[in-house]
Amino acid sequence: MRDGGCAGRVCLRCVRHHLDAVHSAMRDGRRIEFVLPAFPTKSPNPAKVLGPLPDLAEELALRFLNELCERISEVYAPGAAILICSDGRVFNDLLGVSDDNVTAYAQALDAMITRIGADRLEQFSLDDVYTGAGHEDMRTMLSAGHAPALEELREEVRAGGAPLAMYRGITRFMLEDLSGPAWTGTRSALQRRCRDLAYRVIQRSRAWGNLLDRLFPTAIRLSIHPQPCGTDKIGILLADTPDTWLTPWHSVAVEAGGRFTLMKRAEAEEAGAELVFAGGRPSHYVLHQAAASHGGGPWDRACA
Repeated sequence: MRDGGCAGRVCLRCVRHHLDAVHSAMRDGRRIEFVLPAFPTKSPNPAKVLGPLPDLAEELALRFLNELCERISEVYAPGAAILICSDGRVFNDLLGVSDDNVTAYAQALDAMITRIGADRLEQFSLDDVYTGAGHEDMRTMLSAGHAPALEELREEVRAGGAPLAMYRGITRFMLEDLSGPAWTGTRSALQRRCRDLAYRVIQRSRAWGNLLDRLFPTAIRLSIHPQPCGTDKIGILLADTPDTWLTPWHSVAVEAGGRFTLMKRAEAEEAGAELVFAGGRPSHYVLHQAAASHGGGPWDRACA
């Protein structure tokens, strides 16, 4: 996290919270288990993504996570595994994303995990917790049993620090996600709505995290959000991107000069990137050298 992380080697304060879980697994000869709330659903804003289903942006992130587990096995034979705890069903109603789209995204992600042979990864969702319940009932039961009060969250944000940074980051994403053609009101009205929704997203996410802590008490918690020094989560960056808040489900993969980065779809197209299809579906963009060196556009900011 900017202004909240460590320079150079990870400090003892950063790892202290996680050492007991690692030592316990190693004493028992078990694989090290990680829990990662992530891969919820694609942003509903077509200016950010290629559509509602996972694409190369997700595939690259999944490959990275699986390779990370394989690298751990090189120094500790039982290795590691990551349980991807999809939080799409937790708050998709707040984003204006249908439950059908959440289901389709999760199913396509499962198929992708199988296709690329990512055998260290597995998905877990609210559907696995409240089997057979209606989707709205799942969210109601989650909040009733595990969510903090909204006023408690507001007090945390007012105190500043990491909670304020989280609130601002989620508000920004909400504003981007809901700024699509479906919104017909004023910009100021949307800003007010997103500030309110951000608290509810944090509340639901906190409830999901509390439930995961109860269900997987020996696992090490990962987070796709930047983390300050000494937190109970390890922040993990899923892709090479200059914006540490940008995720595969809020962006597209762009290849240039033999490497990939993440960009919002509109920025990739503004930079002159060419859309690539795979299996009949949009997959990612390629930015050829002539376009990349044109100057002044989002690509220059991404590569800075």
